[in-house]
Amino acid sequence: MNRIQQKLQGDKKLLSIYFSAGFPSLNDTVSIIQDLEKNGVDFIEIGLPFSDPLADGPTIQESSTIALRNGMTTEILFNQLKDIRTSVNIPLIIMGYFNPMLQYGVEAFCAKCAEIGIDGLIIPDLPLDVYEREYKAIFEKHGLLNIFLITPQTGDDRIRQIDAASNGFIYMVSSAGVTGSQSGFGNTQEDYFNRIAKMNLNNPQIVGFGIKDKETFNQATKTAKGAIIGSAFIKHLNTTGINEIANFVKAIR
Repeated sequence: MNRIQQKLQGDKKLLSIYFSAGFPSLNDTVSIIQDLEKNGVDFIEIGLPFSDPLADGPTIQESSTIALRNGMTTEILFNQLKDIRTSVNIPLIIMGYFNPMLQYGVEAFCAKCAEIGIDGLIIPDLPLDVYEREYKAIFEKHGLLNIFLITPQTGDDRIRQIDAASNGFIYMVSSAGVTGSQSGFGNTQEDYFNRIAKMNLNNPQIVGFGIKDKETFNQATKTAKGAIIGSAFIKHLNTTGINEIANFVKAIR
């Protein structure tokens, strides 16, 4: 069983943290991952920096730009993570856009992920039908879960299609905006959360976009299995560096 699937079992509400690989400094990636696990984070989304991150708000865009300026590449990230499973046990997911993966070669990219111990991929711009037609067999060959996104605008039929194609969790985008654009959850988001909960999907949902503190984490996980924090954590890194990660996680839990 994939590490993501193992982590999803049980009643615990899960906390995932997203950060851009190579930020704040090029070689911070591994120490950030280790500190996040040590302080109780349940799984980690490692952002693969890209020059045109369409779904990302200004905070993540800036961190991605800095990471690229620092010299981060797909190959460097893989080299940084080659021994990660000697010190880290929680699920690791690479989140990025499809173009760098396509340039690397999808088969080669997936094989490298499997070799270093990556458990899944989140690729916002890879359509479901294209994935199923051209890449599903490659992902399954290498034991990688593909995590699909839904939004408040995603229709019920499409959500059920995504649920049928998933075998981990569904990334439940809280709003139609970009990452980091929310200041909290109002009635619209609450209605959306409740609508999805009533669908009784086969796969649990993890909420992303707009979670920044204990209050929003609790709101998001009232009906969902867990929540993802990205922009707020990157702001924390930008302000305090990599030495105050314990305080950030403690404030959420």
